[in-house]
Amino acid sequence: MLSILDKYILKKYLGTFGLLMLLFVPIGIIVHLAEKIDKILENEVPFPIVAKYFLDFTIYFADLLFPLFLFLSVIWFTSKLANNTEVIAFLSSGVSFYRFLRPYMIGATIVCLIALASGMYFAPTASKGFNEFKYEYLKKGKQDRDQTNVFRQINDNDYIYASYFNVKEQSGNNFTLEHFKGNEMTYKISANRIKYNSKDSTYSLYKYRKRIVGQNDDIIVRKERLDTVFDFEMEDLTPVDYIAETLNVIELNRFIAREKARGSSYINRYEVVRYKRYSLPVSAYILTIIAVAVSSIKRRGGMGVNLAIGIGIGMVFIFFDKIFGTMAEQSDFSPFLATWFPNIVFAILAIYLLRNAKR
Repeated sequence: MLSILDKYILKKYLGTFGLLMLLFVPIGIIVHLAEKIDKILENEVPFPIVAKYFLDFTIYFADLLFPLFLFLSVIWFTSKLANNTEVIAFLSSGVSFYRFLRPYMIGATIVCLIALASGMYFAPTASKGFNEFKYEYLKKGKQDRDQTNVFRQINDNDYIYASYFNVKEQSGNNFTLEHFKGNEMTYKISANRIKYNSKDSTYSLYKYRKRIVGQNDDIIVRKERLDTVFDFEMEDLTPVDYIAETLNVIELNRFIAREKARGSSYINRYEVVRYKRYSLPVSAYILTIIAVAVSSIKRRGGMGVNLAIGIGIGMVFIFFDKIFGTMAEQSDFSPFLATWFPNIVFAILAIYLLRNAKR
């Protein structure tokens, strides 16, 4: 059962967090709109598409910065409690500091579950709409995927290469497919051009050439054009750079497993996205403890000092999150360690601050 104290703090926790989101998310929308309005008008984007984009942006923006909003909201209302000597009154009544923390942990659990559900299912849909609009209307001319010198392993035995793939036109140049049995190549298919036919789900190969490797002599087959089927799709060969952000948790796990089998060089990038969906919600607990420990003490400077400390700690947390995420994406650094390292460091800080706050 929740006591009056629990209900009071929990109401403050969720109410202040919700209020801060309602205040800052519209500000983010206005700033983003002011920055992009020229390109939106220049491209004559219909209003319903713009409205859908900013709805996606709202979810994307809130999901990205919710740890900072949560941290500042806890510092804000806890500082008010401390300045009004309510914290001292609670603790003087015989309530231990750990007992005082209980409603905060209940609130953190609620926020964590909401953030987890959002990151797993709702944010990916919003991210897809946000990124598609960005490349369609705001970054015209910029490619959202690698289309040159594409090399992929499409199954256990087949490897393909193309000097260029055009996903929109569903075609590619200088295409080759090599089929292996064990460590030996059994045949190789090459074509000057490959084209996908959406009507019957076949591929047309122009200037087709097939070399079948024999024990003594190779067999060469040539045709001007050959229609055939392959166990891949153009979209799978050159996925968009932000593909991992647009997949829900089930789709993302399957996609990463498939990309590992294909020998993708972007596995670290995809795994950073996957691990962040778990690490960021957990940060709600860590940042809540730090915020309470910092702001439950009544200071001479009042709320301003606590907010300044909170903003500083929040910026450091975001810096750690970004720098280690980028390091994992662009090097051999472990994606798991990169995404959880900020939580580990700040968990240690939370324990230290909590012990000092109890005194």
